[in-house]
Amino acid sequence: MMDEKKCTELLNRHHIKPTANRIVVVKALASAGRPMSLSELEYEILTIDKSGIFRSLTLFRDLHLVHVIEDGGDGVRYELCLSHHEDEDDDMHVHFYCERCHKTFCLEDLPIPDVPLPEGYEMTTANFVVKGICPQCRDK
Repeated sequence: MMDEKKCTELLNRHHIKPTANRIVVVKALASAGRPMSLSELEYEILTIDKSGIFRSLTLFRDLHLVHVIEDGGDGVRYELCLSHHEDEDDDMHVHFYCERCHKTFCLEDLPIPDVPLPEGYEMTTANFVVKGICPQCRDK
């Protein structure tokens, strides 16, 4: 769980002014422990309207505080980027999208496979999503 002080430090590290709303959004993303959609965040955060949450997420994306994951399901999801470098993302990992519960999970111990690109291409980010049934849904 990330307290307000840690949220503020994280925002400052990414050169983002730590407003009350931004701290609330960071806390919600941190406590979720998995990538969340805008509608999930809106349901979780009752004190900020959808446009306020979206503005924070857009700023976070632009300043590399969140990863934006196209999960292949119902749209995009957001997760905190916990990279240790400002220029290089050492936090990229595989994600799993459950086709039953429609949740996306981080598989942090599985790095994104190395993709040898043709000459002249330069990777800036990668989005690797595996689809299937999560353990909770499989056991039901």
